[in-house]
Amino acid sequence: MQVAPQRFRTHVARAAIAAAGLMALLNARPESTRLAEAAGAGGAVARKLILSDQARRYLALQYRSYPTEFMGCMIGEAHGGAVVVRRIAPADVDPAQSAPTHVVPTTSCEQAGWAGTVGVIHSHPDGQHCWYYFPGTEVLSSDGQSFARQPYALDAIMCGDRVVWISRDMSERQLSTVSASGQANGRAPL
Repeated sequence: MQVAPQRFRTHVARAAIAAAGLMALLNARPESTRLAEAAGAGGAVARKLILSDQARRYLALQYRSYPTEFMGCMIGEAHGGAVVVRRIAPADVDPAQSAPTHVVPTTSCEQAGWAGTVGVIHSHPDGQHCWYYFPGTEVLSSDGQSFARQPYALDAIMCGDRVVWISRDMSERQLSTVSASGQANGRAPL
C-alpha cells in the first residue's frame, strides 16, 4: 500500500518544480532591460540625433565609396536629450579588418586621437540587417552587443538613405539622410 504515498510525493515534487520554474520565469528579465538599466545609470539618454552638414556629407561619400563596412568616430556634444554630431572622423581600422559584413577598429576613438567622441558609426554596404535587435525580438544583434560594451552615448549604422541608431536607453531609432526631394539632407539645425 505504498502506491498512494509514492504518487503523492511525485505530484508534490512536480508541483514544486513547476512553481520554481514559474518563479524563475517571472523573475527573468530580457537582456535588453538589464543592459538599459545598467547603462542608464551613467548619465542622460539621447533621444535625438542631429548630424551637421559635414557629418552627412562624410557619411554619403564613405557609403558610396566602399564595398566594405567603414567605421567612424562621431565627434560632438550632448545638449540635454539631443546629441549633436559636428563631424565624423575615420576610426583606426586595419584594411584587412574591414569586409562587406564586419569592421574591427584597432584602437578606440580617443586612442586614435579623436577627442569629444560621442559615439561610433559604421556602415552596412548592402543596406541589409540594419538593426540592434533581431526583428520581433528583444535579442540583441552583434551590433547591439558591441554597443553595450562601449562607453559612448550612442551607436549608429549607416544604411543607405537612413541612419539607424541606439542610445543608452537601448531604444532603436532612425534618422533619414535624404530630404523629400531625394537630395542629401544637409539641413541639420545646430
